[in-house]
Amino acid sequence: MSNSSLREKNIVFIGFMGAGKTTIGKLVAKKLYRDFIDIDQEIEKEYNMPIPKIFAEIGEKAFREKEKELIQNLCDYKLKIISVGGGAFLQEEIRKVCLTSSIVFYLDITWEAWKTRLSSIIDSRPVLQGKSMAEIEELFYKRKEIYKNNYHSTIEISNQDMDELAESIVKTLKLSWELHETK
Repeated sequence: MSNSSLREKNIVFIGFMGAGKTTIGKLVAKKLYRDFIDIDQEIEKEYNMPIPKIFAEIGEKAFREKEKELIQNLCDYKLKIISVGGGAFLQEEIRKVCLTSSIVFYLDITWEAWKTRLSSIIDSRPVLQGKSMAEIEELFYKRKEIYKNNYHSTIEISNQDMDELAESIVKTLKLSWELHETK
């Protein structure tokens, strides 16, 4: 896969849960006429149940294995836009395959901006269930440490318009493709 051109590589969005990976991924996919794949939604389809139920009935370990399998398989393809779950990059194998086969964008959000989104996402995120604000903040910063060294480009998304961000990502990609092809 590493012999494919930069323009053909998949684009992978990483970041903390609720950061906007799916929203921006869908917008970028539409602008680039590519297929968009949300790994969490694919797992829900496969098990025919929402993620909280998968965690409760099958367990996080089985979920993480399925997540790894799906991402590794998708990285064999080209021209996809992929949103991976907030915990996917905890697995070294996933980090490696994404970083070698795809262009990885880290959607960085501040704790203050993210907290405003918590009420709208908490019910669908099993890793947040039963945690205090302090525990959630600890998880936020622990995962931020993993994301911060494992991407090709970072986008600060705290208070920007999602469509403008997607447009900026597309312009950045097109510029890098042009620069890369003229070498």
